[in-house]
Formats: sequence, structure tokens, C-alpha cells
Amino acid sequence: MRLRLAVLMSSVALAGPALAADPAAVVETYAKIAEAGYGDSLSTAKALQAAVEALIATPSDETLQAARAAWMAARVPYQQTEVFRFGNPIVDEWEGKVNAWPLDEGLIDYVAADTAVNEENPLAGLNVIATPKITIAGQEVDAAEITPDFLSGTLHEADGVEANVATGYHAIEFLLWGQDLNGTGPGAGNRPYTDYVQGEGCTGGNCDRRAAYLRAATDLLVADLEYMAGQWAEGGEARAAVTADPQVGLLAMLTGMGSLSYGEQAGERMKLGLMLHDPEEEHDCFSDNTHNSHFYDGVGIRNVYTGSYTRVDGSVVSGPALGEMVAEKDAAVDTQLRGELDASVAALQAIKTAAEGGFAYDQMLAPGSTEGEALILGAVDALVTQTKSIERAVSVLGLSKISVEGSDSLDNPNAVFQ
Repeated sequence: MRLRLAVLMSSVALAGPALAADPAAVVETYAKIAEAGYGDSLSTAKALQAAVEALIATPSDETLQAARAAWMAARVPYQQTEVFRFGNPIVDEWEGKVNAWPLDEGLIDYVAADTAVNEENPLAGLNVIATPKITIAGQEVDAAEITPDFLSGTLHEADGVEANVATGYHAIEFLLWGQDLNGTGPGAGNRPYTDYVQGEGCTGGNCDRRAAYLRAATDLLVADLEYMAGQWAEGGEARAAVTADPQVGLLAMLTGMGSLSYGEQAGERMKLGLMLHDPEEEHDCFSDNTHNSHFYDGVGIRNVYTGSYTRVDGSVVSGPALGEMVAEKDAAVDTQLRGELDASVAALQAIKTAAEGGFAYDQMLAPGSTEGEALILGAVDALVTQTKSIERAVSVLGLSKISVEGSDSLDNPNAVFQ
């Protein structure tokens, strides 16, 4: 369930005397970090595109593993941009094209028979790769040619169902890994490279159409990221929307931090899956990369407050920071919030370290896993705690109230099981 954000933009004003940390300069740093983050997301997506082309041209275990590694590398900068989604309508309206989840993957390709049925989604077992003529909402659709336009214009969220995710990182992830059928046991998806072998030796059937889908989805991801990188470049609409009025920009910064911390990450991405003990609620459920996605979301939140982002080439984009403004108004609030941001990143790092040591995130979700529960709840609690200080920072700066995205898992747990 996606709860749309309502930010209260009326009567926005900074209280008190002028601050040494100029609001316009702080918002400009925010825009520069967004530009760099989406630029890195684009460059790593292009590297993924090249790896996908190599896989299609010469299917082998080596080219498949290289494409998977490129996908994981592409997630590192992108996850750090998610903090720009909330409070920026241009980003929020676009985000579902590239990072929508969870998905009914049977829409795209073959899946285990017992997972191809969803009473709320008649297309959950469609398998468009095996079906060149499909029916959507009672209308026959020609799916003979799998192109970016077909994926984005016809298949994505087909029949108005959000679980019909046909584009973005997670569609590509499924095509590279396949289903993870291990439940809360060890192991990720294990799609064989032979699913891309053309002619004799093809497994899974329709290897030509599977390759066409993977190419189209990857090309579309690159195009979508080109669009968003342009939005944050000099003269871009998203950049102008926050820099034209610095007070509005400050609200966008704090709204993004609070909503990603609370409802989205602590709630929908972490607490909900733990309550349901459901590995299908993992963010990167096919690849078992969820620990990295969670970690870099947390880093992205901290980046906005500290006004600093480390690019994939190791260079740093930094400038006047939101934290400096808060410190000038109330040093204690700044000190507390900085400490809490570090604590949440440390808690997410603990999950990352455990996963990289062989205790995957889906195993942490298993019923009765006290160690997994402690790791996940440690991060959830840290994210919830920092959200309260983010709201205090809003008050300290004399800004109008922000509306932080919520989650039933945090706000009304009984509703999760109804």
C-alpha cells in the first residue's frame, strides 16, 4: 500500500534573524547531491546495460554473474537517491517506473505453479514472455514485439494493478536471478544462464523473447534515469522547484528524511515483513540484496542532513548543510539528530554485516529467529527515533509542519492482519 504524501506548504517562513548557514546555499547543496546521485545511478545503469548486452550476445555463467554484479552496483547510488522522492512530486510521480515493488513476477516470466495465482490480480500468472497475444481488461493485445514502449505503456501496472510491475530495477532483478523459492531458508534466486541461450540449449522456453524483455527493460531504465538526471541538472524542473524558494526546499529536505525514515523504510520495508515473516516483502527479494538497499537508504537520509555525498568514483559532493542551520538554532537538537542518524546507519550496517556473513535478510524474517528479529527491530527503532528528531528540527527552524508518511505496521499493527 502506498500512502501519498501531503506536505503543508502554506505560511512557510524561517523564524528569527538571518542564519550564517544561508538557506539558499543549503538547498543548492541538496540539489547538487541529487544531481550527483542520479548521475551516478545513470552511469551505473549504463554499465548494467553493457553487461546485459554481453549476456545476451554470449550467454554463460560468467556473463550472467557479471550482469548480476552490475545490477548490484547500480543499486548503491540509486538507493541513496530515494530520500529525494518524498517532498518532491516530480520524483514521487516518476519513482514507480524504476523501483516499484513488490511485484507479481508471473506477469513477466515462468514461475512455480503455486505462486502464479493471485485472486486480486488476474494477470499474476500471465507470463508475457511465453504469450505473444495477451488479454488485458477484456481487450486482446499484441505482445509479439517486446519493446520499451510496450513495457511502459501497456504492461506496467496493467489493469490498474500496482503489483503488475513490468519495468525498473526489480523486473530486471527477476530476469537475472529468477524466483527465490527458498522461503526463509538460505539461497537466492538461481536462474540458469541457459535461459538466454538462443536455439538448442535454451531452458525455460522463449529465450529470444526473454532476451528481448531484458534488453527492453534495461534500455528503459537507462532512459528513465536520463530523464531524472536532467531534472536535477542546472535548469531542470525538479531543481528549480526547490531552489526557487529555499524555504520550500528546506521542507522538501526534511519531509524526505522523515518519510523515508518512518513510514517507508521502518514501516513498509522492514517492520511489515517482520510482522508477516514474509520474504516476499523483501525489497530485493530475488537477489537477496535487501541488506544493501536498506543500508544505502539510511546513508541517503544522513547525506541530506550533513550535506555530503560520496560518489561512485570516490569524489565527494558537499556544501553548506541543513545540520549547520539546525546547530545554529539549537545545538542540542543538532547533536542529538546527528547521533541518531549515525546510530541508524550503524544498525543497518549490522544487518548488512550479518547478511554478508551468510545470514541473509530473508532468513532474518523467519518465525522464531530471535537474532534476525533483534537486528531488524534495532534498525526499525533507530529509524523511528530519528524521525522524532527530524520533526524537532522542523520546529527549531520555524518551518510549517511536515506530513510524514505512515505505515499500518507502525501506526495500527492490528490492521496488518485484517
